[in-house]
Amino acid sequence: MNKPMKFNIFHPDCPARLFFEKFADKWILLIVYTLDQESQHFNELKKNVLGISPKVLSQKLKILERDGFLTRTIHEDNLIRVEYTLTEIGKDFAQNAYQMKDWVEANMLKVLKSRAGFDQKLEKTEPA
Repeated sequence: MNKPMKFNIFHPDCPARLFFEKFADKWILLIVYTLDQESQHFNELKKNVLGISPKVLSQKLKILERDGFLTRTIHEDNLIRVEYTLTEIGKDFAQNAYQMKDWVEANMLKVLKSRAGFDQKLEKTEPA
């Protein structure tokens, strides 16, 4: 009988750690959030994920497709259009990532206050 594999994200060579590093990327998270709302074409994603370049968007979509988080469907009407849709694992990831997003949004004022206080102390202690 095969034992289930165990992963440890604290080990530098663990695939789970590499995955964790890759998926903690801001663009990956923003793309997943956007696709969780509805399937979109490349140009829609580029418009809705503000600030992302076409090159970076293309790279991140390939990462998500390779890891099974989205499907890429080619529609051949008058024009060839590619549509991106989250898979079940992509939707599950999105739901878990929303918890982090919600936490960040709820606590951002505390973080900004802490930064301001830290910076003020630093200014007072650094020689001019």
